[in-house]
Amino acid sequence: MRALTRTLVSVTTAVGIAAGTLGVAGTAAAAPAAQPAVSAAAAPRAVNNLGLSSAQAKKVQRDIKANWGYKGAIDGLLGTESWKGIQRPLKKYNGYKGKIDGIVGKETVKALQRLLKARYGYTGAIDGIAGSGTKAAFKRLADRI
Repeated sequence: MRALTRTLVSVTTAVGIAAGTLGVAGTAAAAPAAQPAVSAAAAPRAVNNLGLSSAQAKKVQRDIKANWGYKGAIDGLLGTESWKGIQRPLKKYNGYKGKIDGIVGKETVKALQRLLKARYGYTGAIDGIAGSGTKAAFKRLADRI
């Protein structure tokens, strides 16, 4: 009798699993609640001020709005659209060879470092790493705009 009961419970469990529920077997497992999709408007923006204060970032945004096609808000947050505006002069004058995509990657930082070395006192390596020297020179750039 026990063997028959175990067999029936095992079969019932297998059928319940195949059907997507274990309620018949007495051990129901709740499915995780569906998460609402995040709309593009609600998605967080990637912001990278590279050490600039909000006031300094606004100065940069005003400059790229006046000269390099930035159409976004002057909000002191250097997001993707701000960085696209920064990448344009970096591409024209400072050896940036990547896409105008607004991503602050190694090539963007290298081109920025070349600009900062030529005009804003950056003395470090052109290595694509936005360390303290890069950030300090970027602040000098922002203060002189």
